[in-house]
Parts: sequence; C-alpha cells; structure tokens
Amino acid sequence: MKLGIIGGGAWGTALAQVAASEGDETLLWAREPEVVEGVNRRRENAMFLPGIPLSPAIHATPDLAELDRCDSWLVVTPAQHMREVLGSAADCDKALVLCSKGIEERTGDLLHGVARECCPKARIAVLSGPTFAHEVARGLPTAVTLAAEDQSLAETLRDRIARPTFRIYVSDDVAGAEIGGAVKNVLAIACGVVEGKRLGQNARAALIGRGFAEMARFGVAMGARRETLAGLSGLGDLVLTCSSTSSRNYSLGKGLGEGRSPAELLADRKTVAEGAFTAPVLARLAKEKGIDMPIVDTVDGLLAGRFSAEQALEHLLARPPRPEAI
Repeated sequence: MKLGIIGGGAWGTALAQVAASEGDETLLWAREPEVVEGVNRRRENAMFLPGIPLSPAIHATPDLAELDRCDSWLVVTPAQHMREVLGSAADCDKALVLCSKGIEERTGDLLHGVARECCPKARIAVLSGPTFAHEVARGLPTAVTLAAEDQSLAETLRDRIARPTFRIYVSDDVAGAEIGGAVKNVLAIACGVVEGKRLGQNARAALIGRGFAEMARFGVAMGARRETLAGLSGLGDLVLTCSSTSSRNYSLGKGLGEGRSPAELLADRKTVAEGAFTAPVLARLAKEKGIDMPIVDTVDGLLAGRFSAEQALEHLLARPPRPEAI
C-alpha cells in the first residue's frame, strides 16, 4: 500500500517519516515551496521540523494530483482547512486517514463528517493519540488509536503504518477518537494558563481531572464510548498536551496566563493552535445540547476577551460545590 501525506507541517512530515521508515516510497504534499525544496534536496523540513534528517524514500510535491497514484492518504491539514483541501479531490475513492484534531468552526462538524461530505466515495479512518511530532520523527516510542467503522480497513491500515516504535490500537469508535483529540486542545490552553499564572502542579492536576469529566460528558452525548475517551486518543492525549510547552495549545495558554493578549499570541504563527478555533464552537455546541463544560466555556471567554486570566480563575473557583461523579 502506497501512502500519500496531505500536509507538510511538523505532524505531516513526522508521519511521512514513519511511513517511509522501511524504505517504502511515500509522497508528501505541501503548500510551501520551501518545504518541498528542503525535503527533496536537503532531506529536512527546516520550516516545521528542523534538525531531523528525513528518509530518502520521502518525495515532496506541491501538486495534489500527484498523490492520485497512492492507495491511501493521511490527511494532516489544519482542521479549518480540511474542507477546502478535500473539496479539490471530490472524486477520491481512496482510504482517507484523518490525522488532524479539531471541530470545523463554521459548521460544528467533526472532521470525519467534513471528509464524507467532500469525498463521498472515500473510506474514512481517524488516527489520533498522544503524539509530539519531533518525538515520532526521531523514532521514539509512541502509541496511537486508529478508528474506522470498517474493522478490516482499520486492520489493513494498521499493518501498513505501524512500526515497532509506532504502535497502533484499532477501534470502531470514530467519533470518540475525534472528540478526545479536539476537546483536549481546549483543555491544554487552560492548563497553560495555570503554568503562566504559576498556580502550581495541584491546580494543573485538578484541571486535567475535571477537564476529562467535561470531555467524557460531551463525548458520550455525541455518541462516543467512555472507554475510548479514557484511552490513548482521549485521556492519553490530554495528559501529554496539558504538561509540556511542546504543545502549541499549552504554550498559547501559558502566554495568556502571563498577561499577553490572544491577538498577540495568535498573530504571525507558522503553526496552528487548534484549540483557539475549537473553543468557541465547542462552547456553542455544549450550550446548545445542555452539556456542562465550565472549563471550555472559560477558555472561550478568555480567548474572546470577555475576561482576563485573573477573572477566568475567579469564575472557575466561584462555582458552587457539586458531587465529583462524571
């Protein structure tokens, strides 16, 4: 099975490195001419993944049509651009593995819904889990979830993509795998605020615990299984991104906690903090469905400028006591 990677950012490049690690030719589509030139000539993506030598089996291209000769595509575009990119491949009947994390801001759709609208003949899978691109690209041990309604498809993709240091667990809970990856980005912003305000490890642990309760409430209401949310694509990813400045969302929250404005932090970024786009739509969906998500609502208010980091903290601490049960 020949794999094509759509998206030449850090994560797309890391997945290309995994796919090509045993010498299998892998095509990497990127918008940026510098990325294409760097990968093909210098074997490095200096713009998004500097300092990591890339496999000679990776070929980068700016022409999406060149990926037509691949059997499956790993779609790693930012969530808010997925509809635009896949819209140019409406006749695609390949297996599409969605590797981005988020919810479409305009429609409130999960990304597998976006992909099905754009490419109705394609078979859809979702790859998600606790992954920092630079670690994956270096071959450090990683485990992820690959979800598809068609279990034979999931197993076929697993057997092609998995490596000894890139372990894949299959699932049929597509919504659960997606929701965990989307919600954890927003919660990571909150944990970054805790770091920026120097509120301590206890506060961060409390946020992770109560944040997971919000993720579980939302996920179950949307048809996901609680055990999926407690796995790699939910709790596992939540712990990782809420604990390190290698997370773009955590770094964004840290800057907010230090008193910088959302506009300043979101300007001139080469990489996307998806949680900034997911927070407003997630808060809106939760309100529409009557799901209690106070941390998500607070992050949304902070990003929208409705209150400061200090007021956000007061807002959460002033909530009345309640039973812990999810």
